[in-house]
Amino acid sequence: MRIAVLDDDLLLLEQIKGTLECHHHVCHTFADGGSLLKALRHDTFDLLIVDWHLPDMEGTEVVQTVRDMSGMQLPILFITRRNDERDVIEALSRGADDFMSKPLRMGELVARTTALLRRAYPESMGARMAFGAYSFDADKRSLSVHGQPIELKNREYELALFMFRNAGRLLSRTHLREAVWGDGAETPSRSLDTHMSRLRTKLELTEDNGYTISAIYGMGYRLDPVGASALQRPPVQQRSAATETLSG
Repeated sequence: MRIAVLDDDLLLLEQIKGTLECHHHVCHTFADGGSLLKALRHDTFDLLIVDWHLPDMEGTEVVQTVRDMSGMQLPILFITRRNDERDVIEALSRGADDFMSKPLRMGELVARTTALLRRAYPESMGARMAFGAYSFDADKRSLSVHGQPIELKNREYELALFMFRNAGRLLSRTHLREAVWGDGAETPSRSLDTHMSRLRTKLELTEDNGYTISAIYGMGYRLDPVGASALQRPPVQQRSAATETLSG
């Protein structure tokens, strides 16, 4: 999973980053609230870890802004040296999903992070997954549509699985490249566009089959459930942006 960590303690940032990456997450760090909010204008994450006291604003302001400006439903873990009951209530009322007091215990941090991700993205945890007409077997790395197997290249399969696991979510180009090609991979932007176009054709991603792919200008892509497929999922709100449906 892709996690953003906001804290002005650079040593703690590195400790959190190292711990989470040892558990197979991709971790991006930010030392002030402004830099994280700026990044969220063009990038996406699966979870935020936010400190209370920051050099430019309070962490509660960051959490409130994230919720207000975009309607993002991503889970947020709040960390702080403040542990009074009133502080916990304020953090949760501003939009945080969980709360940890410093000094952090890294084992607990991993456990709470895992629990938040499991609740937020339950379909990412199973080996066999069905999305309307589309069925995945992660162990066999196979995909079928209406029961018919679809032949996909390795990265096409990885991209299809990632998109369906995150159906309804806007995913930035960087998010997608890191998830499919790996952290730090130098992947031409056009390669992602080409893979998306191939998936649309091979998987027949149309309203008739319950899913469509949209390109969001300046951000990335979103796989949208439509019709009966949309009724199976809770609505996901995202920051409004110009949307362009792929034409192949």
